[in-house]
Amino acid sequence: MKLLTKTEKIKTVKVGAVSPRIRLCDVAYNVKACVAEAKRAAESGVKILAFPELTLTGATCRDLFRQETLCKSAESGLAEFVDATRELDMMSFIGLPALVDGEVYKATAVVYKGDIFALVPADDLDCEEIAYFDLPDYEMDRFAFAGRMTALALDPVFPTPFDKSVKVEIGSGYLDKSTTVVICPGASDEYIGAGARRLEAARLVSGKDDRTYVFAEAGMGESTTDAVYSARNVIASRGEIVAAATPFAEDSLIVAEVKVGRPKFNSEYFKELIDFVDREDNAPLTKNPFLPSDPEGETAECLGALEIQAQGLAARIERSYSKTMVIGVSGGLDSTLALLVCARAADILGMSRKNIIGVTMPCFGTTKRTRSNAEKLCDALGTTLRTVDIKASVTQHLSDIGHDGITTDVTYENAQARERTQVIMDIANMTGGLVVGTGDLSELVLGWATYNGDHMSMYSVNASVPKTMVRRIVSIYSANNSEQKEVSSVLEDILATPVSPELLPPKDGEIAQCTESLVGPYELHDFFIWCTLELGFSPKDTYERAKEVFADTYDRETVLGWLRVFVRRFISQQFKRSCMPDGPRVSRISVSPRTGLSMPSDASAAVWQAELDEIEKEEK
Repeated sequence: MKLLTKTEKIKTVKVGAVSPRIRLCDVAYNVKACVAEAKRAAESGVKILAFPELTLTGATCRDLFRQETLCKSAESGLAEFVDATRELDMMSFIGLPALVDGEVYKATAVVYKGDIFALVPADDLDCEEIAYFDLPDYEMDRFAFAGRMTALALDPVFPTPFDKSVKVEIGSGYLDKSTTVVICPGASDEYIGAGARRLEAARLVSGKDDRTYVFAEAGMGESTTDAVYSARNVIASRGEIVAAATPFAEDSLIVAEVKVGRPKFNSEYFKELIDFVDREDNAPLTKNPFLPSDPEGETAECLGALEIQAQGLAARIERSYSKTMVIGVSGGLDSTLALLVCARAADILGMSRKNIIGVTMPCFGTTKRTRSNAEKLCDALGTTLRTVDIKASVTQHLSDIGHDGITTDVTYENAQARERTQVIMDIANMTGGLVVGTGDLSELVLGWATYNGDHMSMYSVNASVPKTMVRRIVSIYSANNSEQKEVSSVLEDILATPVSPELLPPKDGEIAQCTESLVGPYELHDFFIWCTLELGFSPKDTYERAKEVFADTYDRETVLGWLRVFVRRFISQQFKRSCMPDGPRVSRISVSPRTGLSMPSDASAAVWQAELDEIEKEEK
């Protein structure tokens, strides 16, 4: 009979990850949800179960984590969870804010059969989390917490009680050489491209050392203020994805039986992992860096972007108890995408699309083409359409403030935008609804919006979608919308319409204002946004890359001229972004002052403009 060596001793164990549908800060509700999921996992034979970080409160409570009331409630909630799961032969790893000796830790509790083995505080806090949580600097062997004696453990490695040779580690930073299962509690938001990147990273990191990694991610129930969470749970073992949750699914529990033999280093997977990181950091720039260059990937990510927007809006509608969605429809691209998002959100909620109120508000610059497209789209999607002609009210307002009503200056234009916002806000009040914003990322970065006009809403679904991506999402939606051909027909004409705010009177019935002739080509500006905010390029680096990528489209003078406009507007228009409405992150870039872009509203652009001046001198 052949004897097995240490390296040949292979065992199996069932592991699981689950993201209960929680309510932010409602600990009692969350405990019940966690207990139900734990019992369901145990029935499936799971021995090691991972919950997302801070599950008992939600991971997006921000400054509320410093509230003693919430922390004490989480401690009581943990006691309830431990009592309710004491009969389960399963280790649970569940997150909470733990108030210990006057410090608040982002902790994971290790629970088994009525005991809390330890609280493991996170020591890898990011720059935002430092504001809410403390870093651990000492261990506590025995202290009372949640009605039990436990320990504050800086060493996150634990032998499992059902088999001492199976060791579990929390987090992926320490990696004890004998650890076989790594629990990775997380709260990463969903954005386009994130899913494929996370799956590949999970596969490679598990193959690097032949371990099992269990990723438990935050799901629906987290705040949708600036992001959406999809419960994208993953189990990766020895270089393979063995289980993965469907994003936004009602059932987020995943279970896999994995091998837990002695870990060993795999140089091939390590090289692949390094290559993967290098590819992420040094991806070649294209004319549209926000989207993959292959058609199949572009289609998946564009449709995925619309789903992220819709899930965020659906959650906001549900939590605000709104009866209607009110949206200004102009027949332009931005309001078109926002209306498609509203339709999908209504479907998610099981709400009649008649509860979507599309409001068209013709005024001085409205053309027959755009108004007709707005009306047709509302009809094709089955929404309610209201028409409020605002010419008389804007004319009266201009007269009231002493404007002649003839001079087409900025007051003439902005009075229309602000009147439209007032109309839809008041209709929302009348119908118990929520105003859905339509402005996109490109407009926010450039400040191309009327302050407290189209700049304002109650939830802005396009806030991190650049204009070029808006166009692609609408185009791909149209091409893949075989069930409603009348919708696609309208979308195609909207896509062929010049981008315009339509605030100046038409010329011979045609649009008089073309945005891109005033502020610049959006494909250039979106490229500048990516280089500046995602890659951190200087104006000189951005110019050199844009000159190279757009060599067949724009000459050097054109690129440099519009880059000057971009820099000036980006720096000077921060005051509009400082008070922008809530809205989900969809692309990798967010300019939210809360979780995205932090910068002063009154900064000078002098140093950036000086660099552009030097470029101009060198080019002559």
